[in-house]
This record gives sequence, C-alpha cells and structure tokens, in this order.
Amino acid sequence: MLRSITAIVAVAFPIFSAVLPTPDAVAARATVPASDPSDVNKGVVELETAGSAGITVRMAEDLASVINDGATRRIVPVVGTGALANLSDLKRLRGIDMAVLQVDVLDYAKEQGPFPGIEGSISYIAKLHNEEFHLLARPEIQSVADLTNKTVNVDLRDSGTAITASRLFGILKLPVVMTNERQEVALEKLKRGELAAMAFVAGKPAPLFHDLKADSGLHFLAVPFSSAAAAYVPTQLTAADYPGLVAQDKPVDTVAVGIALVAANLEQIPERYRNVANFVDAFFTGFQSLLEPGHHPKWQEVNITTELPGWRRYPPAEQWLRRNMEVARPPSPDDLKTMFAQYIDERRRATGGAPMTEREKEDLFQQYHRWESDQSR
Repeated sequence: MLRSITAIVAVAFPIFSAVLPTPDAVAARATVPASDPSDVNKGVVELETAGSAGITVRMAEDLASVINDGATRRIVPVVGTGALANLSDLKRLRGIDMAVLQVDVLDYAKEQGPFPGIEGSISYIAKLHNEEFHLLARPEIQSVADLTNKTVNVDLRDSGTAITASRLFGILKLPVVMTNERQEVALEKLKRGELAAMAFVAGKPAPLFHDLKADSGLHFLAVPFSSAAAAYVPTQLTAADYPGLVAQDKPVDTVAVGIALVAANLEQIPERYRNVANFVDAFFTGFQSLLEPGHHPKWQEVNITTELPGWRRYPPAEQWLRRNMEVARPPSPDDLKTMFAQYIDERRRATGGAPMTEREKEDLFQQYHRWESDQSR
C-alpha cells in the first residue's frame, strides 16, 4: 500500500502536473514516415550508451518512446565501447550529440586530464539515476579482504566499471589482479572457477544476474562505504532485487554512483544544437510519461532539477528549468506533508474508510519519508 501511496504522491508534485503531455502531443507520437526523403535527418540526435549488459540501452529506448514523433524528433541510440571511449566520441566523433556517463567517470576525466579542458567542451542535461556496484564472488570468497591478490574482472579497459572498481579498490587499499573481459564472458569464467570475483556497475536489478541462483555458490560481497569516496553513496542489494541470490533478511551493503546525461558543445553547429535543444524540451516536458508502468523503474529516482557540482548545465536545459522554476522546484517539506495528508483524506473518503487522526497521518508520512530517502540512495 505504501508504494502505491508514494507513487501517487510523486505524481502530485507540481513539476509533473505541469508537464503532462497534451492529447495532440500524444497523437503526434504515432510513427509517420517523412514525406520527403531529404528530411530523414531532421531532428535526429545520436545518444551513446554503455554496453548492452547494463541498463542504459533500455533507458535510451524509454527516452525514444517519449521523444520520437516520426517527423520532427528522433533519438538514435549508439552502444558504446567504454566510458572513456564514449567521452572521446562525444568530443570528437562526428554525429554523437549526447552520452550517458557515470559521474565518477566525469570526475576521473577532469582529475586525470585525458581530455584537457573537458569542463568547457561538454555540459550536462540532467543527473539521472544511481547505478549500483555489484561484486559477485566464488563460494570460497567470503569478504572483500579475501580478494587480496586474487583475480577480479572489471569489464573492458576504460569502461565505467573498470574506473569505479579501480577507484574503490584503491580507497579500500585492496590489491587485486584486474582483468578486462566482457561481462558475459567473465560470468562464465567465474562459474568455472577461473576468476575469484567480477565487478559490475549497473542499475539493479542487472539483467546479467537474472538467472543466477543461490545453489550456484556465487554470491554478492558487501562493499563497505567510505566517506573518502565522495562520488559514491551507500546502498544495498536486496532479495527484492535478486531473489535468487540475496536472502530475504540479509541485504548486502554496497555503494552506488550517479549517472548523468551529457551533451557535446554544439553551439558552433546550429542545426545539431537546435536538435538537442528540441530533445531537451521534449524530454523535460514529457518526463511524466517515463514514470508510467512499462518504463524502467530507475526513472523513479530521477529529479531533473538536481545539479551536478563542478559541471555546467546545457544552456537549453538551464533555460527550460528557469522558465518552469515554479513548477519544477520540489515542494518544501511542509508543502509535501500537506499534500500527503490531503491525499490520505481523499483516498479514505473515496474508499469509505474511517478518517485518520493527525498522529496516524504523521506516522505514515514519516514512513513514506524514510522509504523515499532509501530509494534516492
């Protein structure tokens, strides 16, 4: 019941009520072939994602379902070969307009300097969801300490997982032998005992682990959170995420990293700049649709007003938020509590239930607030 209440309360936020698509906009989403073949590139933006083993390809498909109208807007997803390669493509490859990248990868690029002046050549459209650090190990490995000097796969070289794993193992002062196999290959090697563990940054539940069962002996290792890891937040993998791997009463502690939608500096290429600006308007205006059933649940974590410290927001995105600031600003705690109480009262009247006391509504609101805090980690 609490989940349904929270979902409805979230929908009641002013930003969502302001961005409901009109019937004309919904009708326009029907795919209609361009009447003139020369218009085939009109409104096209190319979005580079992480590999297919993760969830960002699915997120790109969700965006396409909202953005593509068959005539004036179209997203073309491109599956990338690694986080740093995606960043390089965004800067240098003809046609790549946007990319989905981990926040710690952006920080790494700024700190390590593989792309001098990176802050001026890309900007972020929105901070999206968080993705969890999964550390799947053999039965004999019972803690991260047991991985000392053992072989751990961290995905392809310069991938988001490789960068996150290297940073986390460094923070934990954990010496491991890192290999760079594709995740699907690494999982089979892990089953055969050729690896001690494999690391994978992916939004939970990661499809790669969907069919694994506890009787395989493979299990997730707890990854302790360190306050020194500024780019990461503590979270857990639960039985709800992985019923075959995690016991109902024994969630596994780990960390998560933010994912950002970033854009190339296209101000000197007017047509592509307009196309991305058009995308931003459709994305922000139609964001409500991404919260509906059928889209990935990670969209529930997204707040398009969240800022990314140290990075510049894409100008059309900044302008959209300024124009819509009153509806885009999250409600204050007092306003949210009032909205919640009104919803409870209306729901009780509609179902014929007895009214709740103020104390009961306050207790339920605090439960909701704790649940919401857990979801944003």
